[in-house]
Amino acid sequence: MSHINLLEVLKDKSKQVTPKLEKSPFQKDFIRAIEMMPQLIWVSSAGHHLYNSNFKQYLASDEQSLTAQSWLNAIHPEDAEHLCFLWESAQKSGQSFEKECRIRDRQQRYHWFLLIARNSQQLEGCDQWMISCTNIHDSAVKYRETKDTLRAHTHMLDVSVDCIKIVKPDGSLSHMNRSGCQALLGKEREKNFGMKWLDLLPPEAREKGQQAIREAIKGKNSHFPGMSINQDEVKYWDNMLTPVLNEHGETTSILCVSRDVTLQKIAEDKLRLSSEVDDLTKLINRRTFRKKTKQAIQVAKETRTLVGVMLIDLDHFKNINDTLGHQAGDHLLKVLSKRFQKYISEQVSIARLGGDEFAVVVHSVENEQQLIELAKKFVKLLDAPITYSGRVINCGMSIGCSMYPKDAREIPELMKCADTALNDLKAGGRGGIRMFDHSMLAAVQSKAEQLQTARMIIREQRIVPFYQPKVCIETGELIGFEALLRWQDAQQRYRYPKELLEAFSDYELTTKISELMQQAIFSDLQSWIKQGLQTVPVSINASPVELMRDNYAEVLLKRMQHYQIPAQLIEIEITEQSLAERGSECVIRTIHKLKQAGIRISLDDFGTGHSSLTHLRDYPVDSLKIDCDFVNRINSDKSIQAIVEAIIKLGPVLSLDIIAEGIETKEQFETLKQFGCHFGQGYLFSNAVNQLEAKQMLKAAS
Repeated sequence: MSHINLLEVLKDKSKQVTPKLEKSPFQKDFIRAIEMMPQLIWVSSAGHHLYNSNFKQYLASDEQSLTAQSWLNAIHPEDAEHLCFLWESAQKSGQSFEKECRIRDRQQRYHWFLLIARNSQQLEGCDQWMISCTNIHDSAVKYRETKDTLRAHTHMLDVSVDCIKIVKPDGSLSHMNRSGCQALLGKEREKNFGMKWLDLLPPEAREKGQQAIREAIKGKNSHFPGMSINQDEVKYWDNMLTPVLNEHGETTSILCVSRDVTLQKIAEDKLRLSSEVDDLTKLINRRTFRKKTKQAIQVAKETRTLVGVMLIDLDHFKNINDTLGHQAGDHLLKVLSKRFQKYISEQVSIARLGGDEFAVVVHSVENEQQLIELAKKFVKLLDAPITYSGRVINCGMSIGCSMYPKDAREIPELMKCADTALNDLKAGGRGGIRMFDHSMLAAVQSKAEQLQTARMIIREQRIVPFYQPKVCIETGELIGFEALLRWQDAQQRYRYPKELLEAFSDYELTTKISELMQQAIFSDLQSWIKQGLQTVPVSINASPVELMRDNYAEVLLKRMQHYQIPAQLIEIEITEQSLAERGSECVIRTIHKLKQAGIRISLDDFGTGHSSLTHLRDYPVDSLKIDCDFVNRINSDKSIQAIVEAIIKLGPVLSLDIIAEGIETKEQFETLKQFGCHFGQGYLFSNAVNQLEAKQMLKAAS
């Protein structure tokens, strides 16, 4: 496309003396066209300027007095600086530009114009510019009035503390005020809307929100409760939706006003919680638990599913209150309840019934095993240490379970069955999980009889220690005794501790039996020492329950001091179970204290636990006792034989004495001797004997 060359025209026009050159017909047509245009037109090329009549009339200037600077002075001061910058930039770059600006007319009034500057061509290295100014005053004024009105309305919306939103029928946002942006977007302003409103809400509020939008689309007012989470701050809102209708009654947009009801919600929740929740633990209380259980059974009846119930009791909780104070007990309850929280769901409800008793109801249980697996997770909650005032709180957990409808169909009976299972478990030594079984009634009676017998022999002091010799396998020399519990019945017959197994799971009974046993052992040792016998060390068994006493070591050492028993004559035998069970921290502290006092520590039944090598690495053990079951199978089971040989070889490496228990045959003896085992005990050498026979053995060895 060809360009008009105005350079010659402008030159001719600027010459006042020389004769005018004849313009070409095309140039004449171009000038006439500029004159006919309604815009203000200015053409500039190589320092020459051409203005149309509209330009000159608007500014009330003749062509001689009209210069680029003069008409630029007519630009409104607020627009002039930017326009000059654009013009100077365009002169350098040759790029066209557009600018809305106000230009003053002959009456000193300003009107809005759209100024368009275009670089038409380059001729002889010079730019040729055409500038047109189109009057847009009416539309510009109306636009700015509308913008000011909208800004005022926006300001009014921003002042409101309510979250105000304009929502399209498709659910997208077209506008939000400042409060809405802060609540949903975490910032005060947002220029680009269009996102889905409900996507900004938590998932649990979206379904109700969608239903409310559907109602508004139908032209109905609606509302729904909602919530927002912004930087971990949770707020609750009452969302009120009002449809905006056109002349046809159609919803074109939806006005949503969301009012912050967080304080009201908190007050309501507090009121509800005060009647439903236990103050100390924040778990539901007994009344709410019965309600939850009733609901679960009702659903189970309709869906033909199962319901599981657990009753949880904390073992030795009374001892914690007695020794550390009730504040320590409350601390334990609060920490444990907090750990329970992560298992609470729509399917699982956990309550504190009172004291150290908790209850759990589980909906839609598939089978008993599923309930037991959940109970196992609860038991492990006490594995992580709980401390108070720098002291570890040692505690266990017993859980009794029952199932609907297998065990019972009504809440009282279902709870009773779980309680029976719990009592059956506690009577058997506490700690663990027990499902209800109707055969428990006979077992409960048997356990009750054992506990009664234990109380009787304690009361009547019928406990008698027997002593089984420990010998050197190579020489047969007596190197020590293991003290074993015996008790006398009404017919003066000696009975075995297996008839009192239930008592050794009871903290109080175990403590009293241990006290009587130690007193008898120390009395015998004192007697042998006074008689001048070459007394050998005596091993005393300590049960896991007994070792949970915080002061076990202190009491033992004080008792030894009373009987004047040297520390080198006492060895304490503990089981791997003691180190693996809850409360093992207390056991570890105890054995360290005993070790510091010069008492030897023997690990009994070695190889039957789950972390045997770890125990050897971490704990101050002096000797290992190979479990009698291993010794019994040493000649019939190659794998057992390999285990025993490996344990024996560990001795010299770890500087530990290895003692084989339960040696009964020559074959076992020879195999152990061949493997390098130096010490043993069992029927092959001697049964456990009373103190008189033990004294004779000492005399013979002296």
